[in-house]
Amino acid sequence: MSLSFRDLATLDDFAAVVDLERGIWGPGYDDVVPMPILAVTVKRGGILVGAFDGDRMVGFVYSMAGLKDGRPTQWSHMLGVAEEYRDAGLGFRLKLLQRERALAMGLDLVEWTFDPMQAANAHLNFAKLGVIVEEYEENAYGESASPLHAGNPTDRFVAEWWIRTPHVERRIAASEPFVLESSEIADARPANRIRAAGEWLECAGVDLSLDVRRLTVQIPVGFTDMLSRNPELALAWRLRTREIFTTYFARGYQAVDFRLDRAARTGAYLLTRK
Repeated sequence: MSLSFRDLATLDDFAAVVDLERGIWGPGYDDVVPMPILAVTVKRGGILVGAFDGDRMVGFVYSMAGLKDGRPTQWSHMLGVAEEYRDAGLGFRLKLLQRERALAMGLDLVEWTFDPMQAANAHLNFAKLGVIVEEYEENAYGESASPLHAGNPTDRFVAEWWIRTPHVERRIAASEPFVLESSEIADARPANRIRAAGEWLECAGVDLSLDVRRLTVQIPVGFTDMLSRNPELALAWRLRTREIFTTYFARGYQAVDFRLDRAARTGAYLLTRK
């Protein structure tokens, strides 16, 4: 597969992004970033990079200029990849190009939101990019019309990507994604337990009383499938994990890593005291 990448700056480019947004998030999705917003934000410091297979746009990453505590940043609003290209590492390559542009602007920080129940996204963000998380937003975008969300609250982590740190540089330079060892997970106390519930996994218990240096929070793999096929269980997972993360973040913990275990169909966040 031979892909090319370039910055997007024309009205035709912006129209292609809008078409791709609709293709990725589904025909009922009403939260498309429209052409005028893309045009204005790119003109005033936004980053918009497209990936192409021949003449066809198959992915993009979009961020806008922002401020945090008086410091200029980039707020990464969307990363979209056509379904048939999602196993090709395209999202990772687009994020690296976004980082390259942000570094050229003299920036230190890129932030974005992602669903903490999406294990594949957590693996990309923590294991390959090196983000940290200490902020949890409840129902950040309200009710979504996208069939990918199936009416589930749009709770989100706020990822902090400190793009100049040695930690980030080590993660993105690695030839293979970093794997959090079982011993590191075993050394932490679990904040929840998982058990089988037919073909699914359910959260069997939560411990909000831990006062330890390191703890873990487990989630199931396949949350998007759960949303469409077992929305009641997906909602239960959402509410239990919301309770865990908001409680421990308020006590000064932050999420610093994630271990994906595809064989066991689980993932585990590692939280440490700041």
